[in-house]
Amino acid sequence: MAFTAEEIANINNATLEAFIDKGKVWVQNVANKPMLQAFNAAAGKFSGGKDYVSFGVKSGQGGGSLSGYTGDDQLSYYNPVGIKRAKFPWKEHFIGQQVTHTELKIDGIDIVEDDGEVSTSPMDGREDHALANLLDEKNETLGEDFAFSFDRLLHSDGSTDAKAFAGIQSIILDVPAAGMTGSLSRVANPYWRNRAATVVNGLAGGQDAITSATANGGALIEFLEKEWLLLSKYRKGSTRYKLFAGSDFIAAYRKEMRANGYYTTNGLGGKVDGSQGAVEWKQIPIEWDPTLDDIGLSKRMYVLDMGRTGLRLLYLNGKRMSKHKPARPYDRMVMYNGISTTCVLIAKQLNTSAVYDIK
Repeated sequence: MAFTAEEIANINNATLEAFIDKGKVWVQNVANKPMLQAFNAAAGKFSGGKDYVSFGVKSGQGGGSLSGYTGDDQLSYYNPVGIKRAKFPWKEHFIGQQVTHTELKIDGIDIVEDDGEVSTSPMDGREDHALANLLDEKNETLGEDFAFSFDRLLHSDGSTDAKAFAGIQSIILDVPAAGMTGSLSRVANPYWRNRAATVVNGLAGGQDAITSATANGGALIEFLEKEWLLLSKYRKGSTRYKLFAGSDFIAAYRKEMRANGYYTTNGLGGKVDGSQGAVEWKQIPIEWDPTLDDIGLSKRMYVLDMGRTGLRLLYLNGKRMSKHKPARPYDRMVMYNGISTTCVLIAKQLNTSAVYDIK
């Protein structure tokens, strides 16, 4: 099979005779992924045995009520009910690359095959012409493509790929009183809902998106103050919040802070500095998530309970990031590398998390 123009250009760019910063390719398009980083830092495990992760959830009341009595009044007893089971299906994912032996030879890399095992080593004199290690760069690109696509899945609602795991938009809904999550009805179970302020929620009879304004203490600031109170209704000691927002949401929040006299210590060193420090809400950093901007949600903020009873990313035991090196076909001089993962995003409690949009 002949090389494509893109493959030839990639080889040339890695093996030019004249070079700057030899041995290094300066990556230009790898954005930070704070939400993915946070979920991975708190990720848990699950064992196989079924095609889903299941756990019990319930409301705080089981149908009984306290009643007064006197003397020999007959007393009543009840059998508490209300336990339900949430089910979240786990999914398998794979990304793989192929590299031809010819590409590696052009880059001065020798390929050694021994009983099906493939290894590589630099050829003599490789350092005279190689600009960067082509194989290393391809493997790094594979890793970034894995992270990029995983981050997109994490932000998704699961509709783009039925075989991949569904992300936060399948759990923290724009219209929280509709639909199903974890096989449980949000309509029939009011406690099984996140809080939301979105345009579509307003059209459905719920809280509309916020119109930011600097007057009267700041409309967005005042709204968030009330929401913090309402979110505390079901908050527990295990609740741990992370806040992720788009750039427009953060800009509106900053504007209201400046207009209403919220100042930082920037500039106290005797120099004029009109910038603001990092913004927080209730001493919790509001992290800019570039992915929200990329997918058209720059006016959004997610308030995610990522504690033990909130949202959590789970990986199958031993399958968090498995590497694969299949043997080459007998009639193709190529090397294969792949990465697979088996995971699921779950939520044990929804009413401590929220999604807020501004207009």
